[in-house]
Amino acid sequence: MVTTIKDLTRIPGNVKPDSRNRVVLPGNLVREDIIYHIYSNELGQILLDPQVTIPASEAWLFQNPEILKLVKQGLSDASEGRVSKIDLNDL
Repeated sequence: MVTTIKDLTRIPGNVKPDSRNRVVLPGNLVREDIIYHIYSNELGQILLDPQVTIPASEAWLFQNPEILKLVKQGLSDASEGRVSKIDLNDL
């Protein structure tokens, strides 16, 4: 797996681990639905890489590029008003 690190911006201020070795992140960087992979190097630098989880029942969509492309196209069409009404009884 290839991981790309994008441009980083230094966040103003400093943090220090508390007595239980916890570091509190600024609120604007944290969301309840995000988990983090943690990376470190020989210099002691730490990178938090935000991750989201998806239900196993939905993973098939992201494993099928052709279907994912069609879903994205459908969402784009819907957001731009390119929709038509159908009667489900006619299907």
